[in-house]
Amino acid sequence: MSDLLRAPAELKYAEELDWLESIDDAPKPFSWRLSPKMVRLFILGSERADGLDREIPQKWFGDRSFVERSIVTLASDRGLLLIGDPGTGKSWLAELLAAAISRNSTQVVQGTAGTTEDHIKYSWNVSMVIAKGQSRESMIPSPIMTAMETGTIGRFEELTRSTSDVQDALISILSEKYISVPELDGGESGGENIVFAKPGFSVIATANSRDRGVNDLSSALKRRFNFVRIPVVTNKKSEAEIVRFRTEELLRRHRIELDVPPTLLDVLLQSFADLRASSAAAGSDDEKLESALSTAEQIGVLEDAILHGNFFGEQALTARTLASSLVGSLARRAPEDLAILNKYLHGVVEPRSKEDGGSWPEFLEGGRDAIATLS
Repeated sequence: MSDLLRAPAELKYAEELDWLESIDDAPKPFSWRLSPKMVRLFILGSERADGLDREIPQKWFGDRSFVERSIVTLASDRGLLLIGDPGTGKSWLAELLAAAISRNSTQVVQGTAGTTEDHIKYSWNVSMVIAKGQSRESMIPSPIMTAMETGTIGRFEELTRSTSDVQDALISILSEKYISVPELDGGESGGENIVFAKPGFSVIATANSRDRGVNDLSSALKRRFNFVRIPVVTNKKSEAEIVRFRTEELLRRHRIELDVPPTLLDVLLQSFADLRASSAAAGSDDEKLESALSTAEQIGVLEDAILHGNFFGEQALTARTLASSLVGSLARRAPEDLAILNKYLHGVVEPRSKEDGGSWPEFLEGGRDAIATLS
């Protein structure tokens, strides 16, 4: 795995999943590799009351009920739609669920304006078609069709980014649980031109709540999904755990030995909390940062600051570098975002640096310098 830029969850946690499967004697739905309770334990981590011989670390930080409802949905014949703001961990939860249930989280369709029906059904190997004609051998199944044939989980990322034609094709798959291939003959016994879903097949889709109005889901498609809304993490303790967990992973990936001072993590968390409050109170979009100010973006800011400090600084994280990374990451529009950040520095950070001291004065200077550079 060391030669992979990013290993999927089933490879990253392969040894852990093998161990959980070896001790799992609870009933399993369909072709699931783990029972529902073990799936939950894999995602949310073990507790002393579980009585396990080893500790299972928590991998997704959020309300337990969201995970439980997701697991129950996948054990039914309905699809699962995880919906929420950017950076709330929807895709990561979908990947963990697919890894625990099917040991394969890579059967993914990425929804874009260019996604077509072929991406969720099938296409053809042109050279084989020319040589031997259309057959099951010359057909290229989509990740969703592969999931149907193997009775596993297929994933559809950014569903609302796809056009209505693609969404309508997905309605048929979720309703009928088969895909017709009219280019093939039915065969003497029939059924050669139909791919049926095996027990255990389901679809986990994600949708960005900020994409409302891009390609709204039809009421027919909504009925085929159970909705699980993932809220933005606002609890500072929970958000600190997420940022710390993901940052430790990033440091291991980059092979950097560097401690993140708790005071600087507090500065980052407080800055995002302040900016979110300002955005919520804003009267128009021009007064809001274009950034969603998600937990994922906090992690991105921190990673940028750590790498900059490691490569070009004193191999340490400083408040000045953190402020520079924050401004550079969040200032996407000029002059609107720069003006909002400048107002935040003068109206909030400057008084706080005088009253509280600590890392705030250096953070203020770093932010001012970054804005001056970008202005």
